[in-house]
Amino acid sequence: MKKYAVVLFNLGGPDSLEAVKPFLFNLFSDRDIFKIPVGQKLFAKIMSGFRAPAVREKYKRIGGKSPINDWTQLQRSMLQQELQKMVPGIEVYSAMRYWNPTIKDIAEKVLEKTFDKIALIPLYPHYSITTTGSSFNEWKRVYKGDADKLTFVYEYFDNHRYIDALNERIDETILRFPENVRDDIQLLFSAHGLPESLAKQGDPYPKQINKTVACVMKARNFSHEYHLCFQSKVGPAKWLKPSTHEMIKALAEKRKKYLLVIPISFVSDHIETLFELDVEYRIVANEVSIENYFVMEGLNNSKTFVAALKDLAVQALQIQSVIAS
Repeated sequence: MKKYAVVLFNLGGPDSLEAVKPFLFNLFSDRDIFKIPVGQKLFAKIMSGFRAPAVREKYKRIGGKSPINDWTQLQRSMLQQELQKMVPGIEVYSAMRYWNPTIKDIAEKVLEKTFDKIALIPLYPHYSITTTGSSFNEWKRVYKGDADKLTFVYEYFDNHRYIDALNERIDETILRFPENVRDDIQLLFSAHGLPESLAKQGDPYPKQINKTVACVMKARNFSHEYHLCFQSKVGPAKWLKPSTHEMIKALAEKRKKYLLVIPISFVSDHIETLFELDVEYRIVANEVSIENYFVMEGLNNSKTFVAALKDLAVQALQIQSVIAS
């Protein structure tokens, strides 16, 4: 019987306050994001030392660590359980770009097991060189096995089960609003930002984000007014616009008082949803007299999202159930 594996890629996050600085060092060492001609490690050391105190304070506000590791582990476990109903013995791994378990560690484990086919699936539905591209580049650097065994899944931004999972979460969040205002809710899709320079160089991320929003709204029969904005800008360079905080203020000026914020480029909660959206931007919303401001929970433990991952894995591995019906 053939042996199959799936590797899920994610960002990773510090699992303690002490881990914040080394996590940031790993992030700033990534040449796919920060292209420093010489002295990359020195740059990473300086930047991680400079940023760590403020970032550590943010993690204190959300429990002292990033939940992205736990959610990724849960998604991995749920996916393996579903796939093993079809193919006993199939194994699912999670590999983190900037924390543990590292991509290198997982590449070595996978190599030891001598799998026949391996599907590499990012927990980023939208392709960008800064996310999926960086993770896959790292895998290619450290994996010493037969490349013919690998199938790379680059994006799934319009996968219908992924779209359904988003709409399930949106519907759950709508129920948190007072019943008499639900028709007037503004759906505010907030995606992680990207430098404009990368978009101009052809990075497909912005177009794919727009496509996801269009798919979500079409599936909802355009139930509400909706808007797309971008968060998490770093540094002085121009990033995709409009920014999330600018959009909140613009909607308030139009007397739109009921905002449902949808983290569109994330599949699990972490600092950018729990702190940036739910703490920092809530302050902005309060300052401009937004009456109801709710942030959608991440896909986290969504069975529908795991079903999307299952479909992707089955297709990538070209497997059929070996369980007798």
